[in-house]
Amino acid sequence: MKRFDGAGDGGAVPPGDRYGEAVFRPEQAGEDERIDLGALAYDAFTLARLTELGVGPGWRCLDVGAGTGTVARLLLERAGVAEVLAVDRDVRFLRAHPAAGLTALEADVTDPDFMPGRFRLVHARFVLMHLRSWQQMIGRLASLLAPGGVLVLSDAVDLTTAATSPDTPYSRVMGAMWHGLRDTLGTDVSWVPDYPRHLRAAGLTSVAAEIHVPPLLPGSPISRFWAETWERAREAMTATGLVDDATIDAAIRYLDSPECAALSPGMLTAWGTAKA
Repeated sequence: MKRFDGAGDGGAVPPGDRYGEAVFRPEQAGEDERIDLGALAYDAFTLARLTELGVGPGWRCLDVGAGTGTVARLLLERAGVAEVLAVDRDVRFLRAHPAAGLTALEADVTDPDFMPGRFRLVHARFVLMHLRSWQQMIGRLASLLAPGGVLVLSDAVDLTTAATSPDTPYSRVMGAMWHGLRDTLGTDVSWVPDYPRHLRAAGLTSVAAEIHVPPLLPGSPISRFWAETWERAREAMTATGLVDDATIDAAIRYLDSPECAALSPGMLTAWGTAKA
């Protein structure tokens, strides 16, 4: 479901490849564990926001880009929703963890024919940032809301690559990661701070947003997530010419060091409500 246009050169994958084929392949050993490390860093925050928005018993929910299904299962087991349709382009991890009320659907949400029905909650986390068609997708996901339903979208924001950030192996590697993912997957987080404006443009009301930045601590899930992510994206990162393998190795060691004093990229969550 995540596409890119093949921008860039020097090792970039030919146009038409997708997330999960060029980088972060689901068949690669440990990919489900990498996804779950990110879930450990963000799931509690996501569930708290969803329940504060009223998500609960009786709700029919759509989880887009559901990954291993941690959010979908939390909605069922802790929020007590009626059912969750969990959609991903590859559902092997979803099928590995079945739950009552959880339906796994293998589909491309960018397909114009994707129309699974109407939902009280439509949720997507770390999905639209990988799509060149992200602006269209905001409108499309909003169109899947039942009257009075809530759209909740989360994507990455990163202050570590700002002009005022110190020049360290960590900041250079994080910058190279975003450049490498842009060149191979089309990933772009530059627009993410404008989420509220785009939700309003999609016709939603009661629009708001918040940011969560998990702490980088040695051995923490988010530190391990970035280390695993860099390992999988190493070829795309070195192809940018911004870093070499030694710099990536130094940044990985830094994440696991008591000397680590850096800021992780955060997650911006924005939401809006469909008119009743």
